[in-house]
Amino acid sequence: MPLAPLARPALALGAGATVALALPPWGFWPLSIVGVVLFGIALGSAPSPRDCARLGWLFGAGWMYLGMGWMVQLTVPGYLIAAAIFAGFHAAAAAVSPSGPWSAIGRPAAHAAVEAVRFSFPFGGVPLASMGIAQVSGPLAGVARVGGVIVLTWLVFQLGFAIAALVDRRAAPAPWQREAPAVAGLVAVAFVIGVSTVAPTGTPTGDTLRIAAVQGGGQQGTSALDVPSSVVTERHLEATATIAADPDLDLVFWPENTMDVDRFEGSQPAALITEQAARLGVPISVGLTEDVITDDGSRRFTNAQVVVTPDGEITSRYDKVRRVPFGEYVPFRGVIERITSAVDRVGEAVAGTDPAVIELPTGERLATVISWEVFFGGRAREGVKLGAEAIINPTNGASYTGTIVQTQQVASSRLRAIETGRWLVQAAPTGFTAFVSPDGEVAQRSSQRDQIVITRTIELRTGNTWYTSLGDGPFIVALLALLAIAIWRGRPPGDVRFRRGP
Repeated sequence: MPLAPLARPALALGAGATVALALPPWGFWPLSIVGVVLFGIALGSAPSPRDCARLGWLFGAGWMYLGMGWMVQLTVPGYLIAAAIFAGFHAAAAAVSPSGPWSAIGRPAAHAAVEAVRFSFPFGGVPLASMGIAQVSGPLAGVARVGGVIVLTWLVFQLGFAIAALVDRRAAPAPWQREAPAVAGLVAVAFVIGVSTVAPTGTPTGDTLRIAAVQGGGQQGTSALDVPSSVVTERHLEATATIAADPDLDLVFWPENTMDVDRFEGSQPAALITEQAARLGVPISVGLTEDVITDDGSRRFTNAQVVVTPDGEITSRYDKVRRVPFGEYVPFRGVIERITSAVDRVGEAVAGTDPAVIELPTGERLATVISWEVFFGGRAREGVKLGAEAIINPTNGASYTGTIVQTQQVASSRLRAIETGRWLVQAAPTGFTAFVSPDGEVAQRSSQRDQIVITRTIELRTGNTWYTSLGDGPFIVALLALLAIAIWRGRPPGDVRFRRGP
């Protein structure tokens, strides 16, 4: 499909913005596919690698700068740099992909592969604004239980690029052999969707857990420097005090960062929690920030979720493993602090090392992903593989105004529930607090800023989905194999680089 020289860059940038508009909070899931189709048309059937890289960067920029707008509130320089880097990933993917008919296979594999890289690099990855988050409300979400977000991402790219290839060839008719890769891509999409409808989803154990998720309420756009920790603790104690004693209640669940102490055990906040646990006769899982003195004498902190019984015993604890870059630690702090003193506002968290699971006194195991960790499929998967029968996500989005982070986090919670076949409970100080079913439906959700307790009985589940059993590794290898095959098959006729020796 012929396009004017300036139209291609504009279309690529607009295609990326279209993908971003499929994300929460704007979220209309078909726009992801539409955006990829437009990007495929912008690339055309045989552009130069240099042009592909330029158009790929514009596509990524339109997607990342809009979809990751939340990052401005964390670090403006980091936002500008991170979005540019991640757009560069898609520039590289576009540049290495083959042109011609086999682009319909190679491009989806390349762009899904660089998204897999983005989920883990740099600084442990930034897996927000992903295709999976956008698709969780649509009919393709069930694919996550087969191959997680990576396969779901590939599926969207494959569908979009195949449609774009067929549209281009309708404008310039070609022999059916040239359309075969695009048609094969659509067949593969249909096959994966079909498989997802019969893939295992886990099974109920027959037992249930009645959980009261506590949201203390308050203003958003605030930090620990703006609102004393004691105020946050008090709000959650007030909300917990409204819970009536109930013989069917099994657990009270507090969000992340609701207590800030030098040492929790034996502290006054611990005594207040124990008092409420004793009144209700059930354990309380509470999120706390606890000071740590490292071996070199520096003062740091750990972000943990603990279980406190009615007699005041701490029976289980999980310390957050995946820390938020520029939020809970500063990469290259020594270099950056020479440029700006703003890094002094960011503490240095100590990463935990234990598996992502806590155990209740009655023996139930809960996969525990604290805040940021819910964006990483491997964290919840780890807990479920260790026998977790449900998932909890204590979080704290109070630092962010608007709803970009909060709605993308609920969408990520929905993905984690689908991937593992487990109920997921999310609790936040200022919202959103929610219960999510194993098929990804939001059964209950709070409003933002409200002080509220939402209570629900969830079924405990066992058994593994295919994603829980396999993880991401096999699918990343498959993407790279697809890309290699597409590059080999898409080589120009007579290209001596692919010939054997004489």
